[in-house]
Amino acid sequence: MSTTATLPESTEAPRRTVRSSRGLLGAAVGRSAQALVVIVLAYVLVFLVLAAIPGDPVSAQLDNPQAGFSDAEKARIRSFHGLDQPVLVQLLVSLGHAVQGDLGLSMATSQPVTQVIGAAIPSTLRLAVTALVLAVALAAALGLATRLLPEGRLNDLVRSLPTLFLSTPNFLIGLVLIQVLAVQLGLFSLVDSEGFASTVAAALTLAIPVSAQIAQVFITALDESAGQDYAEVALARGLPPAQVVLRHLLRPSLLPTVTVVGLVIGEVLGGSLITETIFGRAGIGMVVQKAVATQDVSVLLAAVVLSALVFVVVNLVIDLLYLLLDPRLRTSEVSR
Repeated sequence: MSTTATLPESTEAPRRTVRSSRGLLGAAVGRSAQALVVIVLAYVLVFLVLAAIPGDPVSAQLDNPQAGFSDAEKARIRSFHGLDQPVLVQLLVSLGHAVQGDLGLSMATSQPVTQVIGAAIPSTLRLAVTALVLAVALAAALGLATRLLPEGRLNDLVRSLPTLFLSTPNFLIGLVLIQVLAVQLGLFSLVDSEGFASTVAAALTLAIPVSAQIAQVFITALDESAGQDYAEVALARGLPPAQVVLRHLLRPSLLPTVTVVGLVIGEVLGGSLITETIFGRAGIGMVVQKAVATQDVSVLLAAVVLSALVFVVVNLVIDLLYLLLDPRLRTSEVSR
């Protein structure tokens, strides 16, 4: 009797594990396919928008009387860049080359676009990653402080800081940091824009307004978790507030917080363009600024699609983390 009673229970747990693993794998494949479609659509949309803009650097150089190009030379150069083909043909050719890793040549410098973008990626990557780490750390500190500090003026001050951070533009923060840290305190040099101290200052310029959005969601989630029965029971048992926060409030508060972290990635990338200009960093922002000035369509297309690629990949990772953090989502994926 006892043996037959326990047999279904012993086989049910591995069966649930297999279904959960299959659900997670299926969700990962499905989300990856969706991400690929979004990237291709972003490429097509950006290409068509840029193609609709009148003029290009090649035509501007060829039509300059001082350049001295003959009509045959102009036709040959336009044919080399594919400008004599219909827009849809240019799109298909460009998309086919992009799939193979060939983003074409810069129309302004005649250098491979991959070389132009690749030289600027490390600087922007260091800035964006440092800014995101600082933003998450600052938001976590503010959120935990609201639960650990006693109610009063200091707690109210901490709760008001995200609103203050969010209402302050990052270019103003950058100018203040340059004036205080570089000019008055001399902590970093304005000439060495790629140094460690300069990178931290630039990243802090990005992190302060970004951390406000993360902190607001994190604080709200902690407050909601603190009002649940399990939190009140934990406090009634005499557990210290720090243990209650770490053991009972933190994990359920991570789900909405992880979501907003994925959403602010786009703001970090967009804000890096302005921040790099303020601090004189040779990153993607400087490349985009020069490409806009010279109407370098190939570089603009690569930069915009790269930003879309990063945003889509990050959100894909966030979706998969959601499945790992919340087993109920894996169950819903299996039921589908």
